[in-house]
Amino acid sequence: MKPESLQSWGRLVSATRRSISPDAYEDARLGAEPGSFLPFGNGRSYGDSCHNDAGTLIANRARDRILSLDPGTGLISCEAGVTLAEILARAVQSRFFLAVTPGTAFATLGGAVANDVHGKNHHARGSFGKHVVSLTLLRSTGDVLTCSRQENSDLFKATIGGMGLTGLIVTVQLQLMKVPCAHIQQHTTRFDTLSDYFAIIDDTDASHEYSVAWVDQLAGGKTFGRGVLLAGDHADGSCDLPDGPRKSRLSVPFQPPFNLLNSVSLKVFNEVYFRKVPRHETVTTVPWSSYFYPLDAIRGWNRLYGPAGLFQHQSVYPAADAEAVTRLLLTEAKNAGHASFLTVLKKFGDSPPAGLLLFARPGFTLTLDFAHQGKSTLNLLNRLDDIVLDAGGAVNPYKDARMSARTFAASFPNWQKLEVLRDPVMMSDFWRRTAMQLSR
Repeated sequence: MKPESLQSWGRLVSATRRSISPDAYEDARLGAEPGSFLPFGNGRSYGDSCHNDAGTLIANRARDRILSLDPGTGLISCEAGVTLAEILARAVQSRFFLAVTPGTAFATLGGAVANDVHGKNHHARGSFGKHVVSLTLLRSTGDVLTCSRQENSDLFKATIGGMGLTGLIVTVQLQLMKVPCAHIQQHTTRFDTLSDYFAIIDDTDASHEYSVAWVDQLAGGKTFGRGVLLAGDHADGSCDLPDGPRKSRLSVPFQPPFNLLNSVSLKVFNEVYFRKVPRHETVTTVPWSSYFYPLDAIRGWNRLYGPAGLFQHQSVYPAADAEAVTRLLLTEAKNAGHASFLTVLKKFGDSPPAGLLLFARPGFTLTLDFAHQGKSTLNLLNRLDDIVLDAGGAVNPYKDARMSARTFAASFPNWQKLEVLRDPVMMSDFWRRTAMQLSR
């Protein structure tokens, strides 16, 4: 894997990173120093949980085979380096789909497990780990362990959401979801205020498999928190759209010298996007790639945030005070002069945790992204952390690049259980910055 490809999606730290293949790691692990390795997938994590700049990355994308797919049950077995896009290319042919998918299909299967990703249907299906049947894990001792809810269950739970720290995931057995059609019957509803969203979301989630809201983070006054709610269900078998996504022709081929997603450009974009949606609910059938992965159609879109990179801040907080907390977060960002392009609001369900570190817990989750503008951005992110923690919530470590050890401990008070099961040769910049500071 080329050094320039070993970058997180946030592109915050430019470094030449060392890597070896999984095959080479099987030899290199012998006598390896503590904390000297970390698995790396396809670089879709935003922060530093996929980096180990003091060590060497294991480029697991090299192992990308689909080993089997049962067309009757939807049970699929794959090597951990396969991408979700590659799984879907096979699955939709048999009318199966991922039970849970994040906002990009370019994440690897191992990465989806290690980050216990969630999707637009957490209220219906829980997180990704809930649908993992078993996995094989290579520990630095040389042991290749089969882990499931029945066998090596402690390691199984620690690996789901364990950020690659329990060892190298070799294979994963995953349960897919049977669908009449991969494409989505989309219900689009425009809401004029944040209160309008909270007034309709419970009924929406009760009626649909998927839901996600885009929020105009820059709107103020009477239109504060306006946005668009996109709910959906898989279309019926009569849908005649082609199964496969169209190949992307759009790209950002070079790095612009400055942030193109600033307050000026986003005000225009937000106004146009909001106004083009009719006031009344509309129902259309859209390709699955457009509904789940709209930004995958633009290769290198993260370059639009400028050469300093981007931070993504995702939090979750209890439903009881969710509207007030959401208002505080949006107001804090707007008052700080920071514009968020991907401002996403969703409600999580009460599905039991699949792994040790549970981010997707009952409540509401708000995602904000900001171009890195130096100290002012870092100060804003710290204030957002404080708002969330004061509300009894948590900050997502899988998308983080700067949270304090205190914030991590408050968000995940059981972090020590993962530390006990961590493979000693595995370490990330995130874990070194947070858990290792708490362990001193």
